[in-house]
Amino acid sequence: QVQLVESGGGLVQAGGSLRLSCAASGRSFSNYAMGWFRQAPGKEREFVAGISRRGNSYYVDSVKGRFTISRDNAKNTVYLQMNSLEPEGTAAYYCAARYGSTWSLVDNEYDYWGQGTQVTVSS
Repeated sequence: QVQLVESGGGLVQAGGSLRLSCAASGRSFSNYAMGWFRQAPGKEREFVAGISRRGNSYYVDSVKGRFTISRDNAKNTVYLQMNSLEPEGTAAYYCAARYGSTWSLVDNEYDYWGQGTQVTVSS
């Protein structure tokens, strides 16, 4: 079992920044690729960014150049630095763990999920 707890969400003005954290406990964090997803009201959950066990990252086009995913295996934590936030980024943000070397864009390929943290971007 892996438990994931997100933090760092909040209310921010458009153009601002937030840093989300996802702390993992349980089985070896370094054995898992990690992903960040988000779900806006009335919309399906969507992939935002992923990071492999070795630290290779991938982003959806809408956040490239503005978001940065990183991981600290010594702290069992994955981060999502979000800059130049836009109102369209308002959503609940979730981290997820996938056993194996690399991320997936598909949410049902992840093994564990956090409870989510709300990000609200005002215009």
